[in-house]
Amino acid sequence: MSSSRGPNPQIVVLDTGGQYCHLITRKIRELGVYCEIRPSEVDSALLKGVQGIVISGGPSSVYEVGSPQVDPAIFDLGAAVLGICYGQQLMAWHLGGTVSPGERGEYGLAWVDIGGQAPIFEGISGRFSIWMSHRDTVTAAPPGFQVVASTETCPIASIADESRRLYGVQFHPEVVHTEHGMEILSNFLFGVAGCVRDWSPRAQAARIEEEIRQVAAGRNIFFFVSGGVDSTVAFSLCLKALGPDKVRALYVDTGLMREGETDFVKDMFESRGKEIFAAEHAEDRFLGALHGITDPEQKRHIIGECFVAVQEAILESGHYLDQNWILGQGTIYPDTIESGGTAKADLIKTHHNRVAGIQKLIAENRIVEPLHLLYKDEVRELGREMGLPEALLERHPFPGPGLAIRCLCSDTEEPVERLDEGWLAPVKSVGVQGDSRSYRPVLVLEEGLADTGIHERAGHLINRTQGINRVVALAASHTPISGWKTTASWIDAVRLERLRRADGIVRRLCLESGFEQHVWQFPVVLIPLGSGMWPDSVVLRPIHSVDGMTARAVPIPPDLLARLCRELLEVEGVNAVLIDLTHKPPGTIEWE
Repeated sequence: MSSSRGPNPQIVVLDTGGQYCHLITRKIRELGVYCEIRPSEVDSALLKGVQGIVISGGPSSVYEVGSPQVDPAIFDLGAAVLGICYGQQLMAWHLGGTVSPGERGEYGLAWVDIGGQAPIFEGISGRFSIWMSHRDTVTAAPPGFQVVASTETCPIASIADESRRLYGVQFHPEVVHTEHGMEILSNFLFGVAGCVRDWSPRAQAARIEEEIRQVAAGRNIFFFVSGGVDSTVAFSLCLKALGPDKVRALYVDTGLMREGETDFVKDMFESRGKEIFAAEHAEDRFLGALHGITDPEQKRHIIGECFVAVQEAILESGHYLDQNWILGQGTIYPDTIESGGTAKADLIKTHHNRVAGIQKLIAENRIVEPLHLLYKDEVRELGREMGLPEALLERHPFPGPGLAIRCLCSDTEEPVERLDEGWLAPVKSVGVQGDSRSYRPVLVLEEGLADTGIHERAGHLINRTQGINRVVALAASHTPISGWKTTASWIDAVRLERLRRADGIVRRLCLESGFEQHVWQFPVVLIPLGSGMWPDSVVLRPIHSVDGMTARAVPIPPDLLARLCRELLEVEGVNAVLIDLTHKPPGTIEWE
């Protein structure tokens, strides 16, 4: 569903393929300034009249053939320009500076020192925390530029040419974990670019409802709902826009759900009218299709295609396939961004709502995605505006493919390997490093979990250890790490029930202790790593985030962790309990 056009954009964000491109746009709108995204190579003539331009980060190297570029004439338009990460490198490259590969990448939390004066740092001084995700660095500033900030591994962390209103930062001010990030963006918008406030990100419901009516064009909408925040808010918007006679909620039990999830969804939707809800039990179909499959991308594709096949069967039986019906989805920005949804973005992982079957519906103009411009926090705010209950809005995000992407598989039997810093486990997880997808083994730390600085240590280990993108720490186990190995395994009823029980234990204890309120999401992951009669281990992944684009690993209180370990080790087949220490980046929130 395309968005209705807002006012003329004061700020244009040039997309060079960074996973945070849309996040920059949302943060600017959150500050009250309307902006839009354009391809990085857009002709500068089409940007005349804008107050400012932001060049996003991206996964490429500016010196490589075919890397995303900008029209150099944008620097002579008279508009203020801010280059972020790759954007700073691109600005330096075009204006006579030097960009080189760094000695090592810098991902996640870092500290920057302000060493000069620049309007974008107005009211900010000294040292503060920032979020990094880069490999290359600017090694010589262009003529006319001053170096105004640095980090321990990046001497040129910010450049400024105040006379031309050109600025660059190597870090990401748009992410929530960069201290003073919003101040930096605000300084650029109002102090440098001279913008005025013309946009309110909160007043979205009326606009979206009108878009729904335009896209529906008199047709009915059916939703395959999960019971999560996104699909429920999207469904509610359609229900409000079109009325109960024009909207239906269809729920598919894939067999990959959490304990009690199906009953929860059924009760929630039927309370709004029994006629709007129907459920389909398809557990055998999904588990049968996943038998023997170990590759995570293949798993996602299979789940997506199974969804489409089940959908088609349901729709045919309910006459939903005629031209009087279209499909509604709760797709939000991160779903499309991490799937390579921007013009030049690197594929981080494939989402089930972007597989071929769904793309076909999109091509036929038979899909409505009311939330496709919003992030998770905005969806919750929109739900509050609509009066939806907090019990729903504060539910932790849960992936569409369900427990399948938290039940890791292996096609080999391979032992762990001893390294200087810990144990290299032959279990691979998805990560994002320098805006690019990585799929690498995991480093297991045998001790140090009680150290308050262990999360920062994990970040340093990832930056300096080749071939890993995630660090976990041992909390408890039946057997010594030296004897651990992977086993050939896939998703079956036994392992799925093992994970479902573990997940249920974690949810119950976190709710009882109040810890659930201190995290944004708490994935529980089953990995095929163990010994003898205990072939699997459980990884706990509590994180704090705002929108899912970045995340910080959250320490578990010792008393709660002790209870978790005690109960989880009682689950049949569970060898160990591990704690994921990895921020995002470099590790994605989900392991697959």
